[in-house]
Amino acid sequence: MLLKNRTALITGASRGIGREIALAYAREGADLAVTARSAEDLDSLKNEIEQAGRKCAVILADLSEKHSAKKISDEFFGHFRHLDILVNNAGVGSSIDPRPTLEFDDRIWDLTLMINLTLPYLLCKALIPQMVERKFGRVINIASLAGKVGLLHGSAYAASKHGLLGLTRTLAIELAPTGVTVNAICPGPVRTATNEKRIQYDARRLGKSVEQYEAGMTPMGRRLEPAELAPLAVFLATEQASVITGQAWNVDCGALMTG
Repeated sequence: MLLKNRTALITGASRGIGREIALAYAREGADLAVTARSAEDLDSLKNEIEQAGRKCAVILADLSEKHSAKKISDEFFGHFRHLDILVNNAGVGSSIDPRPTLEFDDRIWDLTLMINLTLPYLLCKALIPQMVERKFGRVINIASLAGKVGLLHGSAYAASKHGLLGLTRTLAIELAPTGVTVNAICPGPVRTATNEKRIQYDARRLGKSVEQYEAGMTPMGRRLEPAELAPLAVFLATEQASVITGQAWNVDCGALMTG
């Protein structure tokens, strides 16, 4: 088992990418704390993790509230003695009220930057110091291809993910001597409920069917499945990835073939 005796915290774990990473970590021997707003979905995940023989703590949190970082940190250390792996996965997608930047809703801007960028920053501040003290830690930020290129009618999302990559690289530089690595995964289009809404929006905008639009999104002619992100998230959390830091890895069916 690649993550035996490790503990991990995953935000936004109730479904999609976060859920698949949590299950992959459990299969590799990690104990987990999982956060989201929905108790029902988290309880279902907890049952699956415990059936795999691992411990799982559920932490309910509304990440749109600034104090949630402290709440998550306090509750985590109420369940576990130390944290090895932090996965900042929770996020607001570009499907929430997409529109041109000059017409953008300021409330959506504030919410998106809060959840996609400020909360990861606050969680890092709260949780990384004990990693540094133990001289081991893995921080994995789930960013996006939109953190590397612009996104039509998605300025808040693109800005937040560009910012998350900046945070990733800066923390990586600062923590390089400590045994703590910081990396990002940049998914292309993933088959999730949030992405489905964005696909439908863009297909309508272009006068195409969803099937036509999806077939032309990537060179592979399809979207990613959430589980296809999990193997890289596992590897980056292992001892074998000890010299990999400050990187932003594209996992995208070939959609963006530059760094």
